[in-house]
Amino acid sequence: MNARIGPAERKQVPSARPPLVRELLLVVGLFLVYKLGRQVADGRTGEAFSNAHDVWNFERAVHLPSESAVQGALLHSDTLVHVVNTYYATVHFPATVLFLAWLYWRRPVHYVWSRRVLTALTGAALVLHLLVPLAPPRMLASTGLIDTGQVFGPTVYGASPASDQLSNQFAAMPSLHVGWALMVAVGLIAATRSRWRWLWLLHPLMTLFVVVSTANHYWLDAIVAVALLGVALAFIRLPRRGSLIVRSSKDGAAEPAGTSASPPEGQRASDVPGTSAVPDTVPLVSSGGSR
Repeated sequence: MNARIGPAERKQVPSARPPLVRELLLVVGLFLVYKLGRQVADGRTGEAFSNAHDVWNFERAVHLPSESAVQGALLHSDTLVHVVNTYYATVHFPATVLFLAWLYWRRPVHYVWSRRVLTALTGAALVLHLLVPLAPPRMLASTGLIDTGQVFGPTVYGASPASDQLSNQFAAMPSLHVGWALMVAVGLIAATRSRWRWLWLLHPLMTLFVVVSTANHYWLDAIVAVALLGVALAFIRLPRRGSLIVRSSKDGAAEPAGTSASPPEGQRASDVPGTSAVPDTVPLVSSGGSR
């Protein structure tokens, strides 16, 4: 029976962090491609409203909760409506940027993994936006829902899809607000070890309430976003911890795990300062018999 002497200090390999300029160009480029792609999908008004009625009727057929009931709870307080509208307008993109920035500096391996997952999710969402234009529930008069952004403010959309030059209002399916928020929570839970880390799940839950109560999305938009994220996570795996571990030597330098410093050729280990002739493992059973 052998015992290992001295636990190795664990930390992520510094070289795992990709070049900053390259990452900035990559993220900005992907965002511009996505925005341009959404604009290409714009203009199919008749199809977008037809799909919206189909989604609404399908949700009622499978007995999903009514979006009207969620919005009704919100409209009891003007202050709450303003808070929720502000959350929808200001939290989604900055929260994702801060999430990626923190991972880049503190958890580079988790950053690369999260960026890949978000890219896959956003790319899949863009394909659906092109294939299935969908008007949000706030545009369907038959639902009885109101556009809380236009009525109470603030809003990020124009008064009508035709006058909105900055966004495609017919890109409701899937909800990237929900998909990105859930990935932020998953990424932070995976990258941290605090027992409080599971509270990050409040972010996607709050986001789900916000997008439904403001009538910007259907339940089905969120369900599809979660499903797409699940597929992305299934195919894009976080590298094993064993490949990300280093051993810290006494002078503070990082050394890959599984390796140890060797003395110069022709010199005994005991002659090298800071080393010992004692092996990494020592026998616990003496030649005279077991203790």
